[in-house]
Amino acid sequence: MGSITVRLPDSIHKNLRSLAKKDRVSINQLISSAVTEKVSALMTEDYLEARAARASREAFDAALAHVPSVPPEPYDDKPPES
Repeated sequence: MGSITVRLPDSIHKNLRSLAKKDRVSINQLISSAVTEKVSALMTEDYLEARAARASREAFDAALAHVPSVPPEPYDDKPPES
């Protein structure tokens, strides 16, 4: 496991301490969780961009051709325009 030293403004440190106490975790756990969430979001963004780059309109149209043409369920229909 790696370690880093982070310098934070006093106000952020105070908020971290308060939030960690409220969540009943250590400041280290709270920071680790926050970093994990951010890294996951950025990696997901990269993954989706890579998938989009491989996409093709032809493959989309071919997949859509297999969807039956039926009216939507009443709960899924557009509301009437006023």
